[in-house]
Amino acid sequence: MEFLYEYGLFLAKAITIVVAIAAVVIIVLASAVKQKADKGELRLTNLSEDLKSLKHDLKEELLSKKQFKVYEKALKAEEKAKEKAQGESAAVPRVFVVDFKGSIDAGEVASLREEISAILAIAEAGDEVIVNVESGGGMVHGYGLASSQLDRLRNANIPLTICVDKVAASGGYMMACVANKIYAAPFAIVGSIGVVAQIPNFNRLLKKHDIDYEQHTAGDFKRTLTVFGENTDEGREKFQQELEETHVLFKAFIAKYRPELDIAKVATGEHWYGQQALELGLIDGLSTSDDIVMNLAKDKTVIKVRYQLKKKLADKIAHGASLCINAVFNRMAEKNQPMS
Repeated sequence: MEFLYEYGLFLAKAITIVVAIAAVVIIVLASAVKQKADKGELRLTNLSEDLKSLKHDLKEELLSKKQFKVYEKALKAEEKAKEKAQGESAAVPRVFVVDFKGSIDAGEVASLREEISAILAIAEAGDEVIVNVESGGGMVHGYGLASSQLDRLRNANIPLTICVDKVAASGGYMMACVANKIYAAPFAIVGSIGVVAQIPNFNRLLKKHDIDYEQHTAGDFKRTLTVFGENTDEGREKFQQELEETHVLFKAFIAKYRPELDIAKVATGEHWYGQQALELGLIDGLSTSDDIVMNLAKDKTVIKVRYQLKKKLADKIAHGASLCINAVFNRMAEKNQPMS
């Protein structure tokens, strides 16, 4: 009898484990199918209505009942006056707000391109776009594509404003310079118009442990510097030449959109705070994105546009690693900054 009891208990545990594993497999498969069918979702948020609602709630909380009734009456009269002034056929100008928080590989451009395409599909005369950029830069081709996405707005004659609350350096500033206007917070980091590349070399370590490494290429400069092979002076010279060529392209890109800049003065790889950047002509004004949005919301409809990608687990892990590397990169860039 005891044997049957123990056997039954063992069988119940086994069935439970099998069911649990099956459930996990089903969930993973269902998630994979869903992600394949639905790659992302476009979300629109009316920031103007959110601000109005916030103000209304605060007034209700802080005013007496009598004062609040007077406020509501005045508010309704103001709204009616606006509607009458605009006319029934007149459309209220809109401001579309997009956030871009870039990592080293600028992988966020996948969402940016969807957001820009959505805005271009519905934009009308009088509409404008604000992009909040936060990035310390990264891969040239990634940020080059991100800049090209913003250029689509300028080509469509849609006024574009870039706001920098924290940092828009290197590739981040490459994006920012495309805008008609650039605004930065007083202590935001701006600039870093330069090119950097670094690579470790383990060749001497391999030799020390009698480990051979072979690399075969077709073309003199298919590989210039290598991680495991023995680097040559010719390879180093070619690598430096490629960096200089990239820097020339970077400077030409900046000069195209901000011709008034003294490129020789600002394209040294240095970065500046907002106030200094304003004096140098890298930006057009000092302000936070919050102030700009709140001011525009008084007369225009401000809509936040966000395209959320559906990411697989592997993508999330890779993206998280990229963000960690980006944080380290930004920390290294700021290591010489004084602490407040």
